[in-house]
Amino acid sequence: MKRRNLILGSAAVATLGACSDSKFKTYRGPEVTGVVVNKGERKMYLLNDDRVLKDYDIKLGFAPEGHKQIEGDGKTPEGLYRIDRRNPNSRFHLSLGISYPNAEDIRVAQEMGKSPGGEIFIHGQRHPMRLDKDDWTWGCIAVSNKEIEKIYAMIKDGVPIAINA
Repeated sequence: MKRRNLILGSAAVATLGACSDSKFKTYRGPEVTGVVVNKGERKMYLLNDDRVLKDYDIKLGFAPEGHKQIEGDGKTPEGLYRIDRRNPNSRFHLSLGISYPNAEDIRVAQEMGKSPGGEIFIHGQRHPMRLDKDDWTWGCIAVSNKEIEKIYAMIKDGVPIAINA
């Protein structure tokens, strides 16, 4: 009888594990070789060379016009950066780090006697059960939680990201 319970319990655990809805997805499509963000359009494009693999509607910093210059300005940076890290335990579901600030960003901020800020990410929603309507981040690029799960699986560290006005 104990062996039967062990077998049934193991089968139940395996079945439940297979049904779980993990935030960590698998991607087996073409390699993402670049990311383009067009702030004015509120669109992000994942590219394989010059072909668009997927596009997403995005939310930006709460003051989206212009390039981020200093910490707390609410702007999303503009320029060429790289995806340089990932955070599986983000407050915003999942997140991919952007290599802001670069040397020029630091120089400009220092000339103003300020910090350029940092911690700029592509990430999910601030409230998991409610979609955000307007630009709301402190300079990040936000998508829905379902979308960041796919994006997190698709984009590898080191991929270039061009953020345009």
